[in-house]
Amino acid sequence: MRLRATPTEIPEVLLIEPIVFADNRGFFLETYHQKKYPALGIPEVFKQDNHSHSQKGVLRGLHYQLRYPQGKLIYVSHGKIFDVAVDIRRGSPTFGKWVGRVLSADNHHQLYIPEGFAHGFYVLSDWADVIYKCTEFYAPEDDFGILWSDSTIGIDWPLEGLPILSPKDEQLPPLKEIPRQRLPVYSPRP
Repeated sequence: MRLRATPTEIPEVLLIEPIVFADNRGFFLETYHQKKYPALGIPEVFKQDNHSHSQKGVLRGLHYQLRYPQGKLIYVSHGKIFDVAVDIRRGSPTFGKWVGRVLSADNHHQLYIPEGFAHGFYVLSDWADVIYKCTEFYAPEDDFGILWSDSTIGIDWPLEGLPILSPKDEQLPPLKEIPRQRLPVYSPRP
């Protein structure tokens, strides 16, 4: 058994399948290992861990930082979410495209989202605990976002009614209204 990383429709975004050791007592898995994850194409050093606890129907995002971009490794310890990454890197061959995956406490999958992407998620279970590692510290003055329902991106959210949004997220602009200087620049990885 090996830790697996599968590229998504946007190759830099990776679906991680950790090794789960389960028996009649429960299970054990490594949610991160600094020596193993670089072999999967995740070379970053993570600086901050976050924990989000949200009720069913909450939609958080789509968020990004520009001067202090954050790569993220997303994991759900309780519940189920639909997790989304949107490529917003100017000049990228997948600019404006999105990837979405169901992450849950049952499937133990993780999503790795590199720097230069906007991130958001929608809670599918009654409650969800989302834990994610970030490659950079949160910088409130560098916090930007894109409207979750931007029709030019066309995310197929598995909504059950109207989502529950923060006042900030309700006011985010669509991608086409964001000035070029407020978007990251594409830089292919070696």
